[in-house]
Amino acid sequence: MVKFTISNLSKRYDDKNGKKLTALKNVSLNLDVHGIFTLIGRNGAGKTTFIRILSTELSPSSGNVYIDGVDVVKNPKEIRNNIAVIPQEAQLIPWMTARENIYAYLLWRGFNFKEAKEKTNAIIARFKLEKYADKLPRKLSGGTKRKVLVALVISSNAKIIFLDEPTTGLDPISRRELWNILNELKEEHIVILTTHYLEEAEELSDYIAILNKGKLVKIGTINTIRDEIGYPYAIKIFGGFDNKTKLHGKVVKKSDGTLQVFSDEKSANNLAKKLIKKRIKFSINPTSLEDIFYMLAGDINGGENESE
Repeated sequence: MVKFTISNLSKRYDDKNGKKLTALKNVSLNLDVHGIFTLIGRNGAGKTTFIRILSTELSPSSGNVYIDGVDVVKNPKEIRNNIAVIPQEAQLIPWMTARENIYAYLLWRGFNFKEAKEKTNAIIARFKLEKYADKLPRKLSGGTKRKVLVALVISSNAKIIFLDEPTTGLDPISRRELWNILNELKEEHIVILTTHYLEEAEELSDYIAILNKGKLVKIGTINTIRDEIGYPYAIKIFGGFDNKTKLHGKVVKKSDGTLQVFSDEKSANNLAKKLIKKRIKFSINPTSLEDIFYMLAGDINGGENESE
C-alpha cells in the first residue's frame, strides 16, 4: 500500500509564441493505493505530465505532491530509490542484447556486478525470455521488447513502477501477454499506468482516475465510479433515430454518428420499447468504463458530450 497525497497540482507551459498552456489544473487526491492505479484520458488530457511529475522527472508549476509522506519536489532522490519508470517513448539500447540491457540498467541502479548478474538471470527466467536474452533489439518483436523493458524495471525491486502507455502499438496477443505480466506485478508492486485502451483499464485496474483537459473529473474503483455516475444502463442507438423521441438521462453523440444514452432501469426499458416499435437498431448493456468515459470526457477519438 502506498499513500498518494496531492493538492492543487498544476503545470503550465509556454508555447513557441509565449502563450501559456495548462497541462494540469488544480489536481487534488488523497488515496491509499495497492495494485494497479490507471490514468485514462483523451490526448492532451495531462496523463503523461502527471506521471512525469510523480516520477520526479518534471517539476510542477504549483501544488504539492507527497508519496508516503515524502515530498516529491523537495526530496526527489528519496523517491527515486523506490521507483522505476518506463516512459512512453522508452527503447532498449540498440547495440546491446536484451540480457545486456537488463544488466547495464541494474549496474546503473547501483547493484554490484555479482548482484546485477544474479538478478538479470533471475528476471530472464521469470519472464521466460531465455531464447531472446542474447539477441539484439532489432531481432525482437514489439511485444518481446516491451516484455524486456518491463522485466528490466522489475529487476530493480522498485516498490512503485510507472508505465506510460506500455501496450501502445502491440498486437492483441502481445497486449494480452503483457496484461498477464502486469497482473502478476501488482502482487508485489504498485503500478501506476496510463493507457488509451479503456478495456485494458477496466480489465487491470484496482483504481482509475479520469483526466479531461488537465482536470481530474473522477477517481475510484470501477464499481465506485459506476455507482457515483448514477446511470446503471447504457443504450447505444446505431442510426435512424428521429429527434422527436424524448430521451431521459445523459446523451452523448459519438464521433461515429451513434448516440449513447445513459439512464436508469425504468427509462432504459421505456426507450427500448420505443426503439423496438420503430425498428431502430440499438444495444443495451450495463454501463462500462468505456461508457463512463464517453459520458465524462467525450469520445476518446474526438466526440464530445452533448446534453442531458
